Amino acid sequence: MHLLRRTIPLVICFVLGISMVFQYYVPHQLSNDYLELMTRWDKIIAGFAVFIGAYSLFHLHYSRIRFKVAGWGYSIFVFIGAALMLGFGLYNGGEGFWLNKKEDTMFDWLYIYVQVPAGATIFSILAFFMASAAYRTFRARTVESALLLVAAIIVMLGRVPLGALISEHLPVAADWIMSVPNLAAKRGILLGVSLGAIATSVKIIFAIERQYLGGGD
Repeated sequence: MHLLRRTIPLVICFVLGISMVFQYYVPHQLSNDYLELMTRWDKIIAGFAVFIGAYSLFHLHYSRIRFKVAGWGYSIFVFIGAALMLGFGLYNGGEGFWLNKKEDTMFDWLYIYVQVPAGATIFSILAFFMASAAYRTFRARTVESALLLVAAIIVMLGRVPLGALISEHLPVAADWIMSVPNLAAKRGILLGVSLGAIATSVKIIFAIERQYLGGGD
């Protein structure tokens, strides 16, 4: 029975993986219908994954509150915020649950004046960590790090009005760095990521990689 439980998911994964690969090379309406059907099922599975993710999040913060982990008080606000957003989102400004969605509801107010400023605050705090990491990384100890430091300074100055006041060539140089050497490196990284994704997909389809089954065997 244990072997059967491990074999059936592998067979399903192999059949669906191979069929989806060959689907792109079959110019027929049945192939397009099959892609549409699989896309619909993908959305359904993703919807269930959202619920699993929400359960995992709430379970984590419930455990933090239960065992009084350091900073557990902040976990209370996770439940309060989720309850408020879910309640006002379903209530729809007094027009009934799920009916006649109105603008400028309490849900919109919470999103615009709480969620957005909170997100901006988090990103503004991250700027200090990025500056600290950049200082440690860009210290010119080698020729490569010196070039990286010079390019970073040019790009940062070229993206602010102060750079144009210092020299009219700084914005042009910043655009060139972003569109030529930076784009070349970015494409190289994307090619590496794409090849890695293809290799991982092949390993999953042919049952070489089985971590998604809950184990390495």
